[in-house]
Amino acid sequence: GRQSTRFPPSCYPVASSIDEDKHSSTMSASQSQSVQVFGKKKTATAVAFCKQGRGLIKVNGQPIENVEPESLRLKAFEPVLILGQEKFANLDIRVRVKGGGITAQIYAIRAAIAKSIVAYHAKYVDESSKNELRKTLLEYDRNLLVSDPRRCEPKKYGGRSARTRFQKSYR
Repeated sequence: GRQSTRFPPSCYPVASSIDEDKHSSTMSASQSQSVQVFGKKKTATAVAFCKQGRGLIKVNGQPIENVEPESLRLKAFEPVLILGQEKFANLDIRVRVKGGGITAQIYAIRAAIAKSIVAYHAKYVDESSKNELRKTLLEYDRNLLVSDPRRCEPKKYGGRSARTRFQKSYR
């Protein structure tokens, strides 16, 4: 897959035919009902791909039950627990996550899942159910739908961090 982006397809006839197969499969997927939404936290980005299915939620190809660390697993489940299992029963959500640390990734995952179900309802179900979901999620935690704007502040000279200065001495 990677080589076909660097070199012209004439060098690698095999790779280009594989890419064409990939494109045709994604085309058929886009005809069924699906939405693609992202969630962010610090530098972690999670992209959720939500489509009709049978209630699977996968994170980087693994079921969401296997999310590490265990102590933050409930955080990833939160959108499902707040809205109830039956809302997710006929949806498949696949999440790809990269960047950031462990905690930031989990917060990005939960945001992506929450935003994806709201977007799915907005696009394929009715507006009132979307507003209901949105209201429920916002009541619980605003960060599920609105990303947190806080970022790490850059370090400056004359000190060892962004704000602390080196100690000042007079002699």
